[in-house]
Amino acid sequence: MVFDGEAAASLVKELRLSFNSGKTRSYEWRISQLKAFLKMVVEQEDQIVEALRSDLAKPPLETVVYEIGMLKNSCEVTLKELKQWMTPEKAKTSITTFPSSAEIVPEPLGVVLVISAWNYPFLLSLDPVVGAIAAGNAVVLKPSEIAPASSALLLKLLGEYMDNSCVRVVEGAVDETTALLQQKWDKILYTGNGKVGRIVMAAAAKHLTPVILELGGKSPTVVDSNVNLEVTARRIISGKWGCNNGQACISPDYIITTKDFAPKLVDALKIELENCFGKNPLESVDLSRIVSSNHFARLTKFLDDDKVSGKIVFGGEKDESKLRIAPTLLLDVPRDSLIMSEEIFGPLLPIITVNKLEESFDFINEGTKPLAAYLFTNDNKFKEEFVKNVSAGGLLINDTVLHLVVHTLPFGGVGESGMGAYHGKFSFDAFTHRKAILYRGFTGDGSIRYPPYTDTKQKTMKALVAGDVTGVVRALFGWS
Repeated sequence: MVFDGEAAASLVKELRLSFNSGKTRSYEWRISQLKAFLKMVVEQEDQIVEALRSDLAKPPLETVVYEIGMLKNSCEVTLKELKQWMTPEKAKTSITTFPSSAEIVPEPLGVVLVISAWNYPFLLSLDPVVGAIAAGNAVVLKPSEIAPASSALLLKLLGEYMDNSCVRVVEGAVDETTALLQQKWDKILYTGNGKVGRIVMAAAAKHLTPVILELGGKSPTVVDSNVNLEVTARRIISGKWGCNNGQACISPDYIITTKDFAPKLVDALKIELENCFGKNPLESVDLSRIVSSNHFARLTKFLDDDKVSGKIVFGGEKDESKLRIAPTLLLDVPRDSLIMSEEIFGPLLPIITVNKLEESFDFINEGTKPLAAYLFTNDNKFKEEFVKNVSAGGLLINDTVLHLVVHTLPFGGVGESGMGAYHGKFSFDAFTHRKAILYRGFTGDGSIRYPPYTDTKQKTMKALVAGDVTGVVRALFGWS
């Protein structure tokens, strides 16, 4: 069946009818869906592991921890906290509106669209959906066609476990996504690259639909010379190659360190890479493969660039038939090389050297703002300078990628790495309108706000708006 503009319009109309019926607003509905969601993730773990093995040859540990484990945690936190999140929040009032009371009531936005990515096809699809459901919305999920086994499984599982009058999955590629983007949504969350992010934003602008864009960028890793070298190397490896073989939006994209320290860091990385993935990493079952031949060709182009082809100090092996590229270190890469011009999104790690580590601030800030920035140091003053001077979606000191698992921290970009944030309570807030309400009775209705206006009324109103009780008294008694 063709999914075109007419089918998309029909789907949105159907979901809007469900939303307008009020069923998604109740605490009971939200909880029932979140419990079904958690049941689905627990019961179908083997199928999810298998789908990711098919799409990316992703190691089961990565799937169980970074996709299933984080999703379960997201559901459990939301189930535990939802009642409190839904409770209206009292707000202070002033003499200006006396007598009165006020509150902020969280209400669902309506019918929302989540367009997700291929690299973490379950986490990046379902974590936003958890937030959308918790906030009381009807939701359409469009998974990435580049991870076809995962996309098909998402369609099947959400069809079986969720309330399909309010939660739907649409599979497909550009045509289907275009048909969806032509519709009016109450919010769109897109995860992917900046090029498509601009298309999503332009489509949303036609309907004044707000967007959350989870994009990417070149996430730097600055390494000081005073660190525990072995631990630093392992943590860089974990965040780079241990997260989908570098195919993650918050993977370390490049390293900055001093010229003097670079050889020591390279040696430590070589030792630990061999410990992790063996002498022939192309055969390692603990490394994901490259997702597609297009991405393989893109990464190969980086390595074939004349400016970097002589800079490889470790790795560089590849097997196109199996879409495998070994972990690769490149030392003293020129800043104007192809590999430094865009997000790498793969197993290649360039190392930039500077005379003084402070030069890293200008180097990072000359580029677009990244989704993440990492620093390894034992120098507290330098740590403070890094936090103060580097703008990124999130910072992490002395580790990589782990800020993603802290549900009390917002996850999102800044500038070209995205806008808006989610995770934990921030996911609920992302799909919620905070409705401001002021309550008044019929008492205390003075004539001062109504025409005809007089000098006394003007002075009294001026003092009232300023919250100046003494000024009100002075104005009413005609004291200048």
